This record gives sequence, C-alpha cells and structure tokens, in this order.
Amino acid sequence: MGMNGGNMQKMMKQMQKMQKDMERMQAEIAQRTVEASAGGGAVTVTASGNQEIQAVKINPDAVDLDDIEMLEDMVLAATNEALKKAQEMMTQELGKLTGGLNIPGLF
Repeated sequence: MGMNGGNMQKMMKQMQKMQKDMERMQAEIAQRTVEASAGGGAVTVTASGNQEIQAVKINPDAVDLDDIEMLEDMVLAATNEALKKAQEMMTQELGKLTGGLNIPGLF
C-alpha cells in the first residue's frame, strides 16, 4: 500500500511540473504573433498567440467608397484567419508538451 502512495505522489509531481511548463509555454506563445491577409494583401491582420488582435493594416488602394462592404468582408476574413492561425499555433505547441494527450479543458 505504501508503494501505491509513492506512485500517486510521483504522478502529482509530474502533473505539477507539466502545469508549470504549460503556463510558461502559454506565456511564450502569447508573445508570438501570426499574420493573415485577404484580398491579395489588401488587408493584413496580426494576432498574438493568445488570440488578441494586435494590428490591422489596410492598403489605401483597397478603400473603395462605393464598395465598403467588400473592405469589411476582407477585414473579417483576415481577422478570422489570423485568429485561426493563433489557435493552431497554441494547439501545436501545447501538443508538443503534452505528447498529444487530449486533456479536457486545456484549451
């Protein structure tokens, strides 16, 4: 029975280490950025690894006052793509840490 308790303690230490490693990695990923563009580069959106929009750049040639709706669509498309890339980056990096384990509620 004492051996079983030792295994549990060892497992708890491993889980605590993994949690600290994950927190450190999440902080590192939050400092990284990804970019996505739409309309052949007419709109470029930069997002951080923690899925916050950092910048939106619009090429002045993309601004057509007679077709604002197209510009809005390009901004929306670039933003969604940047957020998707940020999520994929987080999933990929944390996957390296967890060895592909699917831990519910992780991200």
